[in-house]
Amino acid sequence: MINWVNQNTELVTSESLSIGADNRAFKYGDGVFDTIKFKNESLMFLEDHYFRLMSSMRMMRMRIPMNFTLEFYEEQISKTLDANGFKNEARIRVNVYRKDGGLYTPEVNEIDFLIEAKPLIDAKVEFTEVELFKDFPVASGLFSTIKTNNRLLNVLASIFSKENGFQNCFLINEKKELVEAINANIFLIKGNEVLTPYLHSGCINGIIRKKIIALLKTSEEFQIKEVSISPFELLKVDEVFMTNSIQEFISVDKYRKKTYKKQKTLEIQRLFNQFNKI
Repeated sequence: MINWVNQNTELVTSESLSIGADNRAFKYGDGVFDTIKFKNESLMFLEDHYFRLMSSMRMMRMRIPMNFTLEFYEEQISKTLDANGFKNEARIRVNVYRKDGGLYTPEVNEIDFLIEAKPLIDAKVEFTEVELFKDFPVASGLFSTIKTNNRLLNVLASIFSKENGFQNCFLINEKKELVEAINANIFLIKGNEVLTPYLHSGCINGIIRKKIIALLKTSEEFQIKEVSISPFELLKVDEVFMTNSIQEFISVDKYRKKTYKKQKTLEIQRLFNQFNKI
């Protein structure tokens, strides 16, 4: 089956895609990416994804074209979905990277982009056990909150997780604070208090994270806090869950000798689905 990708508005097959030796995303990780869920014929939270991408590009000092509007972005994604025959659901990845040329110092700040669409696969597992990945820390600060092409720490944590029979790992920063999971933001529940790492810890500025925080700020049942979290809290709380744009909610079942409940996680998920009409 032919897989079509969108390279700077032009549809080409993935097999014929040409990435040159001077591609800066390849040589220096000089790019950012986003992952969007297409479900029930809808690009979920597209506006939030678009504005986060724009913010990331500005932080990377990329020159954003005047025509790179929300309407243009949606049009190019839809064009890629249609070319691949995805009518109802898919997983979309958008890569934006600086144009070729230069060494560490680029010759220009203009951009290229690449849009891919793949089948949406249900990656849920029956049991999720996690462990801390302590080999290398995430750098705290706002730069770590954007999704750059350099995900080596996530790759190494994934290898550690797979080799040791865990379904995910939690990353920490140089201050020994909890940051995030390999592919998700994290939330801890203790009583009616919901805790999540603050952005300056270095966690990705996740779309679902943002939506949950906004939702729980209006809740009378739960109290949400963005704070510095010690890994020791994992042994004290009642429930832990993770969130990302594809799976949305993932309950954690076990961390070391601690097992977790799921009741309040399921209630927050119900409120989230109801509020966002999912």
